[in-house]
Amino acid sequence: MVEMALVMPLFIMILFGIIILGIGVFYQQQLQNAAREAARHAIISSTTAQCPTVSHLPPVPSQLQAFNLFDYQCDTPPDWPDMTAAGRRVVFGMDRDAVHISACWSGYVDSTGNYDAPAKDPVSGAANTFLSCTMRTAANVPVDPRTSADQLPCPPMPTVASASSPPSTDGDDKASNLAVSTGANVNQVTIYACYAWSPPMAGFLLIPQFVNMRAVVTEALQHQQ
Repeated sequence: MVEMALVMPLFIMILFGIIILGIGVFYQQQLQNAAREAARHAIISSTTAQCPTVSHLPPVPSQLQAFNLFDYQCDTPPDWPDMTAAGRRVVFGMDRDAVHISACWSGYVDSTGNYDAPAKDPVSGAANTFLSCTMRTAANVPVDPRTSADQLPCPPMPTVASASSPPSTDGDDKASNLAVSTGANVNQVTIYACYAWSPPMAGFLLIPQFVNMRAVVTEALQHQQ
């Protein structure tokens, strides 16, 4: 009995620690899958889709005219209900409504400051500048979600359209949801998914009250007929 009294607390601590760690790994995988599915929905719901998922920046009119595209909006920010639903739909074992999903768009900017540009200038052949979209920290500081996701809050701060030309580092979207099948356009969408998890037995075994889980996926937009 004395040996059991000495060993049992340690055994229970290790056992529950392994179980909680396993739950955390499972939730992180679920969140990554949600971000992946939301990104898949966004890339196939580009400007040419029947119900496009749109960025804060409208497609460049000349690009729309060149490819006979139509500038209309369906799945709109800041909530993107269709894209968010696509990500939450694959979640299992966790509160779907507590999974927050946000997006921003990246792309090339030409020498005159026009976004939705190709990778190279079609006349001179010079390389255009690729600008990565940003999301905002709790202090309203823009950061690249692909490299600084740990700085982003959950739920995410609202994104905004870049107000300058060319887009500056204080803007969020650097491109629209335009995609064309010729390869002249290489816009990308970045999905940030997060979940504020309250682990079982929080406060015990040095387990924090909340753990902010994050997942980021970037994909190139696809042209839809």
